Amino acid sequence: MAIAESVRDRGRLFVERPGGLVVAAVAGYLLLDLLVKLSGTNLYFGGIKLIGGSLTPSSLGTMVLDGILVGLAVGLAGIGLSMTYSILDFANFAHGDTVTAGAFFGWVVAYVLAGAGTGASLDQLFLFDSGVQLSAVSTFVPVLVGLVVAAVGTVALVLLLDRLTYQPMRDSGNISLLIASIGVALALRYGIAFVFGTQTSGVATSGLQITLLALPSGTITITDNELTLLVVSLVAMLGVHVLLQRTTLGKAMRAMADNEDLARVTGIPTERVVRLTWILGGGLAGISGYLLVLESGTISFNFGWILLLLIFSAVIVGGIGSIYGAMAGGVLIGLVDSMALIWLPSGLTKAAAFFVLIVVLLLRPSGIFSGVTTA
Repeated sequence: MAIAESVRDRGRLFVERPGGLVVAAVAGYLLLDLLVKLSGTNLYFGGIKLIGGSLTPSSLGTMVLDGILVGLAVGLAGIGLSMTYSILDFANFAHGDTVTAGAFFGWVVAYVLAGAGTGASLDQLFLFDSGVQLSAVSTFVPVLVGLVVAAVGTVALVLLLDRLTYQPMRDSGNISLLIASIGVALALRYGIAFVFGTQTSGVATSGLQITLLALPSGTITITDNELTLLVVSLVAMLGVHVLLQRTTLGKAMRAMADNEDLARVTGIPTERVVRLTWILGGGLAGISGYLLVLESGTISFNFGWILLLLIFSAVIVGGIGSIYGAMAGGVLIGLVDSMALIWLPSGLTKAAAFFVLIVVLLLRPSGIFSGVTTA
């Protein structure tokens, strides 16, 4: 009896939400195709290939690793965006260019320090034009100093922007703040382009490769730069968790995100919480931008703006306002963006990430961590 009722409930669910059936069918097809590709065979019907191809387990493992790494950095940046939305109640479109600014702060300092004894001129080092390539192993101290500068410099930048732009407009409504953030984004992006140019510069390369898994089809390796991204991202996320759950500041931030008026009545210094929100969000944005450049090896004036779409997708997929949702959403979006290469050309992988965003909104409109705000 219970089994029959369960079957009827599932049937009713598919009738009421047919999109779920379509998504399940597509997911089943992709999974079957992936398994057939891993076996190295093809299935044809009427002379037309339905599924199959060639994909080695080592290639799949490398894609998964790349997706997790990029997803962690995206999730790290998404935490700041989610906090801004939760506590300040506006979508900050300047967040992507803040990520870019943090990366430039850190890498200028790291590059100058690493190239100080090479005979290159200061302007060549400042503009990443000396040919020096950094790595977490061979130039550990400059890379570490650059990471700290990226965080501190971005914090100083966002506090200045808040003081000059957002704070005077705080009572004007979230739409006004959103429009202002677009103006700030344009100013940051083209200010960076004016100083550093619009070219893409190579600044980092791997100094060490570590074998994680040896398979008959090949090896799955991680570089020292990728390992640095992995460790720093996980430590930063753990730090955010401890801050939110174990400190007075974290409790104040959660209270203000849930109900700002009640938080103010109970004596919570809301303006101080706002300032600390900018500090934490800005620091994480700078770190994420710096680590992404360390992993990819290149830096350009607009990479944060391009990344912003993935950051927004991660925040929305995870659940707007949920910091843990931003973390989970970042990893999911990163995995989708990386593994979409199995079926799509490289230029269309972002479309797959947005497709997942649409699917999540259709099936769970409030996100994976639906209803959860800061915790």
